[in-house]
Amino acid sequence: MDRLAIDSTNPSPGSAADSAPGTADRVASDSAGRIMAESAVGTESAVSVAEAATVAALLRCCVREVAGPRGRVWQSDEQVLLEVGGRWLRARAGGGIALRLTRGEWLRDGVWEPLSSALLVELITAELGGGNPEFAEQVASSRSVMEVLASVREEVAPPQDPWLASEQALVFGHPFHPTPKARIAAKGDWLSYAPEAYARFPLRLLGVREDLVVEEGDPSALDRLGAAPAGYRLLPVHPWQYELLDLPMDGRLIDLGFTSGLSTPTSSVRTVYEPDLDKCLKFSLDVRITNCVRKNAWYELSGSVELSRRLAPVFADLAETFPGTRWLPEPGYRSADLGTSLLEGLGVLVRCSPWGRAGRGVTPVLAGALAVRDLRRADAMAWWVAYVERVALPVLDAYFRHGVVLEAHLQNVLVGLDSQGMPVEAVFRDLEGTKLVGHDLSGLVPEVAAALEYDAERGWNRVVYCLFVNHLAEIAATLEGPRTLRDLWAAAGELLACYADTRGWPPPLAELLAGVPLPAKANLAVRWSRSPDKTATYVQVANPLSRPA
Repeated sequence: MDRLAIDSTNPSPGSAADSAPGTADRVASDSAGRIMAESAVGTESAVSVAEAATVAALLRCCVREVAGPRGRVWQSDEQVLLEVGGRWLRARAGGGIALRLTRGEWLRDGVWEPLSSALLVELITAELGGGNPEFAEQVASSRSVMEVLASVREEVAPPQDPWLASEQALVFGHPFHPTPKARIAAKGDWLSYAPEAYARFPLRLLGVREDLVVEEGDPSALDRLGAAPAGYRLLPVHPWQYELLDLPMDGRLIDLGFTSGLSTPTSSVRTVYEPDLDKCLKFSLDVRITNCVRKNAWYELSGSVELSRRLAPVFADLAETFPGTRWLPEPGYRSADLGTSLLEGLGVLVRCSPWGRAGRGVTPVLAGALAVRDLRRADAMAWWVAYVERVALPVLDAYFRHGVVLEAHLQNVLVGLDSQGMPVEAVFRDLEGTKLVGHDLSGLVPEVAAALEYDAERGWNRVVYCLFVNHLAEIAATLEGPRTLRDLWAAAGELLACYADTRGWPPPLAELLAGVPLPAKANLAVRWSRSPDKTATYVQVANPLSRPA
């Protein structure tokens, strides 16, 4: 196991990792950040933890996408029973539609026995009729990654920065994905670049001949990473991507070595925080992570810069209406005109950092990291109401008043916590998934316009899935404790009803509050059919907001 690229030391005061603006504020918010530095793995062995997480993820997928639509799921407050592949399965259950499942078992000759991930894969294959020989290998690979990560995290210290610690906290990945930690690439050591292993590494630097530079917006921050010789411009590359690409180092590109400092990968793996710039850099990466090869399509690069221009007045209005609303613009990108494959493979997008956007005394943490911690506290209801108010209301207003679809899932939202750990801000990021409904896009290149546009129904489904199913349901499950989920969702419903009153009760929101089923993304179906992630369909799940019409 190559561990050379994993930096196991905490940054010392005054080091590059602590040089970004806002360092003093981080100390003030230390109580909000401490929870992110805790290991997500307990005293169990890495093997058993990885196996249990894999079984639980597969069972959730079965309940939502396999047995559920076939009418073969029976659920009580404490247990779920389902039939898959002709076998009866059960698990302890909690968390409402978040399905916090433990102790998966199967019925064999009248006796309940522990359920293994290998057996569950066999049952899923039998239920779906075979036809995907890669599935078992992908599940096993994801499980192996979890096992390695759980082991490594016992030996390496997390970042002192609470935001970066939260970015690197997602050991088990998407809870409703059959292969949440799959990482498939032609070559390269994934562990050297894994955020969950607390990796840090220098970026590779290329010089691009000036007449071949392609850029839009303002990517000038990249020029501060080093010095390029006359006639060339600087272009950073993710070191793993450098290994994967066949680059024409014939004078069109030249190798300038590595950056002097270390960058920290965030939860998406391919986006890093570069402390010398206090910017995030979103790279292309020819690696299949969960469903997709993570590459910046040329029209997505251009679209992100266009959205950064268009959304500035939208977020100004949202921040005035809902104080605490923040976003991370993506002001520019740079690449090289060496054919479409390398234009996309070398494309790097500059994104503002959360520390530069958070208010004084506020600590940004990744919502996905909050969803895997025990958040039960004495003021759980007040905390939950503040959370829903900060996160949900601006997302709904962006859709209803501005025709903007924000992809507010757990990895795209940072929550600003004050010194007492209360949610006071919501920071929205990653414009790749942001879409526009009813906007005039006639002046854009057709491919860019097509990538930015949704119709109203598709946009609303995406808002509801990301915000309620993927995000708020997971946060509510961590708060359940002495407060029942019914109480939490009733409080959320009252808050949303008050918002609906101010907006004339838009029909989609009225239907949502009346209890129509919610759309949930079918990740197992995408992986099983080996389809592009953008073609994913939805299945229906129960609506915890159900209330009288």
